[in-house]
Amino acid sequence: MNPLKKHHLAVLTVAIAVIGGGSFLLNHGSQIHAEPTAPLPTVKYQQALQRAVSDSQDYTGRLEAVDVVDVRPKVPGTLLTVHFKAGQHVRQGDILFTIDPAPLETQVRQAQANLAVTQERKRLTELEQARGKRLMQSNSIARREFDVLDNAAREASASLKGAQAALAEAQLQLSYTQVRAPIAGRISRAEITAGNVVRAGGDATPLTRIVSDDKLYASFNVDEQSYLRIIAPSLQAGAQPVIKVGLANDNAFPYGAVIEAIDNQMDTRSGTVRVRARIDRVSPEMLPGLQARVRLQGGKPYNAVVVNDVVVGTDQDRKYVLIVNAQNKVERRFVELGVLQGKERVLSSGIEAGTRIIVDGAFRAPPGSEVNAVAADVQREPANASTGGRS
Repeated sequence: MNPLKKHHLAVLTVAIAVIGGGSFLLNHGSQIHAEPTAPLPTVKYQQALQRAVSDSQDYTGRLEAVDVVDVRPKVPGTLLTVHFKAGQHVRQGDILFTIDPAPLETQVRQAQANLAVTQERKRLTELEQARGKRLMQSNSIARREFDVLDNAAREASASLKGAQAALAEAQLQLSYTQVRAPIAGRISRAEITAGNVVRAGGDATPLTRIVSDDKLYASFNVDEQSYLRIIAPSLQAGAQPVIKVGLANDNAFPYGAVIEAIDNQMDTRSGTVRVRARIDRVSPEMLPGLQARVRLQGGKPYNAVVVNDVVVGTDQDRKYVLIVNAQNKVERRFVELGVLQGKERVLSSGIEAGTRIIVDGAFRAPPGSEVNAVAADVQREPANASTGGRS
């Protein structure tokens, strides 16, 4: 072979080797820098707790006034004045209406005159009685004559008592011309206005109505199973079930109540028993007749797994929570929900005590991904614990 051709072939071989080696080094270096190790997403968890809880049940009822009075006149006459405005709070004894007192004032004066006459008659007959007694001692009059004087004195004394009673009755009737509030509470409108003639008695048209507003009843119906499961065990233990009440627009149950009465029998048609709870501290917006949401809690305590209600998610018609399993991977667990205990939800099944429940950062790690699990600081996470809703 020509020595020149051999030289060119050697140079070409070396060039190919250099280019190939450079390409290998370039590709190898690029592979090292293109695939760095990504950090694991961090999630915070709280352990599911097990503690003693009691069953509870929610009901819908109505607020009722403790005292309701239809104000009716006790004496007939012409209505002169209305002393209140509809809806205002009145105290017991406040004057509500004034009925024309003139006819009854005349009766009082007549009774006073009759009383004066009987008082004078009694005074005279007592003088005659005393005189006759002295004459009897000296045998100046017969016994029969003294008995007549003594009887007249006794009749005058009885007549005086009758006149005093008649005057008291007339004064009482006169006092009824001022119609006063029999109880304290919130008053309705005046059903009869000034200038009208009113009748007296139980069949008379009510002048207005007063309902007490310092305390209220919440009445609701409890089904048979809830009665046996919640109320009966509490009563057997000598305790009262815990009752809390809220209005229709309340998210919680801010008003405490105590059972005032349980009906004496179960209604066989509806399978419920009527329960009435008394609310001792009410707010101004609470009116009798408003719908009330009632939470009844009691029965025998039992151990149950509880979690913060905000961590419970919904997948169509199923409930679930996200957990960190033993391999530090996110896992979805479907659960059966129990009652709500404040901000905590009882889980009937699906979770055991001590399971790590994700409370923050779940959006960073879908189920199946490996995570860096960090225990949540309960004291520093009040927002997550307070945003739970009620069922």
